[in-house]
Amino acid sequence: MKTVTVNLGERSYPIFIGQNLLGNPELIQPYVQGKQVMIVSNETVSPLYLEKILPAFQGLNIEAVILPDGEQYKTLDVLNQVFDGLLSEKFDRQATLVALGGGVVGDMTGFAAACYQRGVNFIQIPTTLLAQVDSSVGGKTGVNHALGKNMIGAFHQPQCVVIDTDTLNTLPDRELSAGFAEVIKYGLIDDIAFLQWLENNVTLLLKRDADALNYAIARSCQSKARIVSLDEKESGVRALLNLGHTFGHAIETSMGYGTYLHGEAIAIGMVLAARLSATMGWLSNEDVVRVARLIKRFQLPTTIPANMTPADMWQRMQVDKKVRDGKVRLVLMQKLGLSLLTDQYDPALLQKTLQVGQQEIAT
Repeated sequence: MKTVTVNLGERSYPIFIGQNLLGNPELIQPYVQGKQVMIVSNETVSPLYLEKILPAFQGLNIEAVILPDGEQYKTLDVLNQVFDGLLSEKFDRQATLVALGGGVVGDMTGFAAACYQRGVNFIQIPTTLLAQVDSSVGGKTGVNHALGKNMIGAFHQPQCVVIDTDTLNTLPDRELSAGFAEVIKYGLIDDIAFLQWLENNVTLLLKRDADALNYAIARSCQSKARIVSLDEKESGVRALLNLGHTFGHAIETSMGYGTYLHGEAIAIGMVLAARLSATMGWLSNEDVVRVARLIKRFQLPTTIPANMTPADMWQRMQVDKKVRDGKVRLVLMQKLGLSLLTDQYDPALLQKTLQVGQQEIAT
């Protein structure tokens, strides 16, 4: 087992990464404050792993809420099911919520924990690659709105994150690939050596080689933990973790939540960010091809959906958490492995990028 620490002073917490971790009470119970535990999962994950995590909470009062599965259910209405369960079972302020599932379950459970009685503890047990390398770490919680993704939420850090890589054995291929979009992101924003490692290990990662997956997950978590430790509330450097996300969230919102998996939309967004960066003279055309090639090798899309116009994209991009004083700020790349957040781009170049975004890049 490998342990990565998110350093936030008194609110620091560990990320445990390894195999066969789910039912370990010695690992998990030190992070349970009281006697009441509410496990939140979904209809897909709970039949696979709910029984396996119960031994970790032996001797405690355990209840469970099982949510429908899918990004389209990441709403305030569905979130109320968690509050209904907590209130009907008379959970108090010493309660601990446990998120067992992917990013949707983790975000919703964390938001419920942030809100219930103005804040209770929670633990993340992510079961998808995307959640393991990104959404379970850093304390971003929330739900979607019809007009914008993740626009309703709160920063609320977990007590710990338990990443059992064995859960990836049951993850569908499409969701595994989607998770690699967020892994690629870490290489593009500030870790060119990791990007090169990914290029050399695509086959092993897609074959779910345990050593390769453990390395990729740990390195991703180390990158995110370091950035979150520097900027918990995203006032500066943490915004770099949103490479491709302004474009990607626009696609998710416009196409309907769940049509594109989050990682698929972010993959397209990173290609668009690379294209705009090249148009501004920062990346070479060869760099753009390199980004698109790697994303394609992980079986991810690289182009804007055929039925989305540049006007659709631009309208959706304006509803984004990085907008300041009416300006859409974007994470772009000055070179591969060096990114920045800026609103100093030529709007005409952005429109040109959106106009060619449906065209495949020859790789």
